[in-house]
Order: sequence, then C-alpha cells, then structure tokens
Amino acid sequence: MDRIKQLYHLVDESETPLPRAWSPVDKYQYISLSQNNLRAQYKGKGQSHKDAASVRATNPIPASCGLYYFEVKIVSKGRDGYMGIGLSIQGVSTNRLPGWDKYSYGYHGDDGHSFCSSGNGKTYGPTFTTDDVIGCAVNLMDGTCYYTKNGVNLGIAFTDLPVSKPARKRIVDVKKRKANLYPTVGMQTVGEIIDANFGQAPFVYDIENDRRELVMQAVSRVDSYVIPDRHSHQSMLQKMIQSYLVHHGFSATAETFARSTGQEFTEDLVSIRNRQKIQRLVLAGRISEAIETTQRLYSGILEKDHNLLFRLKVRQFIEMIAGADSEVKNLRSPKVHGGSPSSTPLYGTSYTSPQSQSGGFLSNPGSFRRSRSRSKSPTVQQTHPSVIQSTRYANGKTEQSIAEVDGDVDMEGSQTNGQCSNGVQNGSSVLNGAGTSHTSMDVQGSAGKQLCGGTSAALEKTLTFGRELQAFSNQLKEKYGKNETNKKMIENAFSLIAYVDPWSSKAVGWQLEQSQREILGDILNSAIVENYRMPGRPPLEEALAHGCELGNLMIQSGNGIAAFLSVKGLLEQDS
Repeated sequence: MDRIKQLYHLVDESETPLPRAWSPVDKYQYISLSQNNLRAQYKGKGQSHKDAASVRATNPIPASCGLYYFEVKIVSKGRDGYMGIGLSIQGVSTNRLPGWDKYSYGYHGDDGHSFCSSGNGKTYGPTFTTDDVIGCAVNLMDGTCYYTKNGVNLGIAFTDLPVSKPARKRIVDVKKRKANLYPTVGMQTVGEIIDANFGQAPFVYDIENDRRELVMQAVSRVDSYVIPDRHSHQSMLQKMIQSYLVHHGFSATAETFARSTGQEFTEDLVSIRNRQKIQRLVLAGRISEAIETTQRLYSGILEKDHNLLFRLKVRQFIEMIAGADSEVKNLRSPKVHGGSPSSTPLYGTSYTSPQSQSGGFLSNPGSFRRSRSRSKSPTVQQTHPSVIQSTRYANGKTEQSIAEVDGDVDMEGSQTNGQCSNGVQNGSSVLNGAGTSHTSMDVQGSAGKQLCGGTSAALEKTLTFGRELQAFSNQLKEKYGKNETNKKMIENAFSLIAYVDPWSSKAVGWQLEQSQREILGDILNSAIVENYRMPGRPPLEEALAHGCELGNLMIQSGNGIAAFLSVKGLLEQDS
C-alpha cells in the first residue's frame, strides 16, 4: 500500500512526482544521507554560519496536493541544535539554513524563530531538541505555511508563499509563473541528525482533520457563489437533464421529469423505447439480436459505419464464446439434474472445423442472422438497473415498455487467473482450419460456465462465425486500408478460444466483463442518436467533462483550491 499516493490521490506523478526522500544531488557537501535517503546527518566543521548545510527533497510540492505536509524527527540535536526546517525553491544556496535567503523559509530549533527570506528572524514558536517531531504544512489554496510540534499546531508562520507553478508551462504567462517549493532541512553543528517522514509512515499530527476543514471551506465558496439570472440557468440545467434522460432511453423518467419541471415533452417515445430495447439486448449479451433490431428499426446506420458493425460482430463472437448470444444459446441442450448438459459434452470430443464461407458481412451486413423459434415457457427477465429504473413508477404507475425484451438474459461476470490450454494459441489453429482441424477441448469454465454453452454444435457454429468474421476483417482491410484498432480487437477476441476458462484469465477475461457490454451499448446508442442529427453525447455529460478538465487546468496553473473541488467530490457532497 502506497501511503503517500493515498494522501495525495489527485496528484498525477507522471507529470508532477511527489517528494519521497532527500535528494542525493541537491544538497551541500556537509550533509550525509542514509536509510533510503530519509536520514540526514551533518558532517561539516560546524564552526560558524559559513559551515551551514541544507538538503532539499527529490521533488517539489505539486499544487494538486491542496494541503501538503511532512514531518522531521530530531534524532540528535548535536552540539548546539542549529537546525532549520522548512521550504525553498531550487537554486537557493544549500550552504545556508532554510529561511536566510530569498524564496527560502524556515523554523529554527535553537531560538524558535521563523525566517522568511531574511537573516532576521521573528519570534514564532518553542525551541526544539532531540526526540521532538516537527511538522511543516503548506496550504496551497491560500499560500500559507504552519508548523506543528509533537502533534500540536503552532499557527501560521508564513503567508503569500510562491506555492507552485504549472506542470504544463504553455498554459500560463511565463512572467506569472510561481516557484516550486521543496521540503528543506538545514543543519550547522556537529552531531545533528534528523529523520524525514514524507507520508510513508503515519504522522504524529492529524493532518487529515485539517484537510477535511479545507474541503468544507472550498465547497462553501462554491455554494455561496451567486449565479446571475438564476431562473435562466435553472431552466437550462433542466433541459440538459431532460436531454440526458432522452439520450439514454429513460423514457418514463424523462416524461415524469418534463411534467414536474413544466417542460414540453416532444420526444418520440417509440424511438426512445426502441433504443432502450437495443440497449437491453446489448447489456444481456444478445448481440445478434441487437444487430438485427438496429438494422430493422434504423436502416442504414450499420451499413454506413462499417467500423461499428465490425465492433458489434466482434462482440457477437465474444458473447458466443460466453454462451450468451442467441446464436449459440438456442443450441443448448436441456439440462439434467446437477447442471450437466444432456447431450454429449465437448470434453474429449473431436470435431472438424467447417471450411471458410464466401461472401461476408460487408457485402451483406444482415447475413448470419438468427433462425430460431421463441420459447413459450415462462422466463425470468433481468435488465440493467438503470433501465429498470427508467421504466417504473411514472405517476405512481408501473409502465411496461413497448420495447420489452423477451427471453432469458444472462449477465455473467468474470473471474481472474486463468490458464491457456487446448494446444491452441490465440485461437489460430481452430479458426484457420489449416492442417489438421481436429482439436480436443475441455470447456468447463469458472463456476460451471462452459465455452459456447457446452455443446459441440454451438462451438462449431462459433468457429464458423469466427472465420466469417476474419473474412469480414480482410474485406475491410482491402477496401479501407489497415485499421490497428480493429486488428487488435479481433486478435483479443480470437484469443478467448485458446483458454479452457477464459473467465478466469487475467490476459483475456476482461473481454467477458459486463462493463464491455455497457461501453458498446453507449457507442451504439450514440451512433443511432447522431444519425438523427442529435448530439452524440448529452450536453450534461459534456458539461461534466468540461468541469473535470477545468479542474485539471486550475491545478496545472497553480490554483490549489482545485485539489478540494473535484466534480465527483462536489456531486457526492450534494447526494
């Protein structure tokens, strides 16, 4: 567990790494480092102020910390305890104690004075000596610094600190950049030793309580902001919420919201519910039905967007492997007591892969459609929770969508730690049909799950579909050129067939997760909406995305308050 990362979870260390140790480079020669560069010891002459020595941390304090804190334990005060703890920018002389020079700040142990960019100190706090723990906190929201001693807050020591400059220099005028401050410690007499805690261990002082108070202050500033023409803004927000509900097919909720806010509801309910139906099919893994329904209700969309059609077909192959798609689900044999298929299981069975078929999806996107009869027996319908919520309780009545999906809905999750088996690599020897096409497979997966539902007929159909999918991929490549995204997509999908238990595989199991269905459902829904010249992304989602990005830009420009004002945090505060 990385305690430091937990303390500053908004910090992107790929851009602004956190201080984690003393720098073996940015120090004076009289400073000796040990214990992973967390212990600093004075090794100089110690005869006068000219023998002072300092060391800075490896990295400056990122503005995105919001509130930064580190502690220093005095292992030994040495001869005189001429020690200073504080901050400085890079370039300040390390042959001086912190606080003596411009852009340098320190609290000194021998007299308890604070030094702010000057050799003249001011009365601040008590002296400190061996075994004392001194903390230094930097509030990047208002540019102040305060110290603690043995868990007690000593009050503000410095104000108007040059807290931070942006990581991306291009977004701010060079003249307006602020300096980066580094945690700094200095010593001057023989025998002085300190240990630093940058957060790798629990602090003596409860800094998290201070952080909570700053979050409350930041939220209060937002809440107290007076919006001009509030009625106009509220009306706009209501329209954004309405468009969000319509976009995602929440028809009943959209109607109810429109009535409660006095908005005119002019949306086509049939279209909303049709999109809802398609969403349900995708979320259930019934991709062949989702494709057929889309082509029937929204003719031309998939024919025009060949990459979307390819993505859907790849997902259909994955769901056939999982046994969820109707193409293989209807081939399952009745189950006997104990859950084993009554037909001959695939385990230990040899089969011959059919030869690749001509044509493909590009010339006929509707090819390889379902040919099945619907079961008349009662079934239990499961749907995505958000869809259920959108079809219930309009005006106190339960609403039944005209686009209700019939039949069994399997939503099987994924496990971890699978193994490759069957002598098949990336599914190639099965799908290519080259050489000997007889392959023996054990298809019993995690928690009783079986490849393709556990019948040889379903597996044969899946492999046939896989070869058609490969032919479709080749057609797209010949007509439109290489597409690395599509190439990677089909390679990942074909890799599933090489695993006895793909659900448990870290390498490929993620493809069988419910989240992948949700992503595809959103993409297909957006494509349908855009076809009718509506925004492919709801304005509410755009506004939230802009809010998140503005927060990032505020952090990069050195505005510490942004560390306490994440969009997610504000929404959770109001919920």
